[in-house]
Amino acid sequence: MAAIEIEGLSKSFGSVHAVRDLSFQVQAGRVTGFLGPNGAGKSTTLRMLLGLVHSDRGSATFAGRTYEQLEHPSAQVGAVLEEASFHPGRSGRNHLRVLAAAGGHPRERVDEVLRVVDLEGSAGRRVKGYSMGMRQRLAIAAALLGDPQALILDEPANGLDPPGIRWMRELLRSEAARGRAVLVSSHLLAEVAQSVDDLVVISHGELRASGPLEQVVGAAEGQVTRVRSQDDERLAGLLRERGITVHADPSGALLAPGAPPELVGEVAAEHRVPLVELGVAARSLEDVFLELTSDEP
Repeated sequence: MAAIEIEGLSKSFGSVHAVRDLSFQVQAGRVTGFLGPNGAGKSTTLRMLLGLVHSDRGSATFAGRTYEQLEHPSAQVGAVLEEASFHPGRSGRNHLRVLAAAGGHPRERVDEVLRVVDLEGSAGRRVKGYSMGMRQRLAIAAALLGDPQALILDEPANGLDPPGIRWMRELLRSEAARGRAVLVSSHLLAEVAQSVDDLVVISHGELRASGPLEQVVGAAEGQVTRVRSQDDERLAGLLRERGITVHADPSGALLAPGAPPELVGEVAAEHRVPLVELGVAARSLEDVFLELTSDEP
């Protein structure tokens, strides 16, 4: 059973269809990136998962149970939404102590999570004096208090400097390595590409892609071969004669979507066209994201 499962989830606000028949899974031991443009329905989906918004149809469950059905929610699910709030007059440590008491977590967990998020030296300061990045670390510490099996983070890198972003990446990986299911929503696509195992991409509330990172990144066009030769015009004609689609990229290299490098090399060798470059063209997550979420057909 999936650690987190969204099945046929739909939600409308008046005439606005925020989420439309959305389905995907998050597996334990893996980091899943949840991507979409602004207004795609990501926050609404996460709020329905956490029981903060009621769905019109469908279900959102943790190992088969809704958030309301969990026996000890804060020990089973840790979450950070964008609008995490704090009492400005409390210290970071006291903020966590209040949450630990409310959640029934051991008092010693406060110092443990402060170490995890590297806030030990600032734990006695009032939160109103914290930077945005420090507040983000404190919110993550709160989510970790119950040592949850599922971790849900909405834009967790907000306010973090480059070392903080690297720390966040390592935290996500370490939590997954401990068997946790990690679902993270972010607009930092380059960082997502380095952090996640699986991707879920939505647009206009609908699923556009779901699966392992490598599969989703390669799904839009399939494998694309990049080739240069001493006679590109002739090579392009020979490839087209074999039924291979070919076009030139801005640098002048030939691109052959859907054709493996072995086939392109075989055609060149058969007709004695010397090659100077042959390989698989790298596609970025940004390229794929824009393709999947574009309104163009």
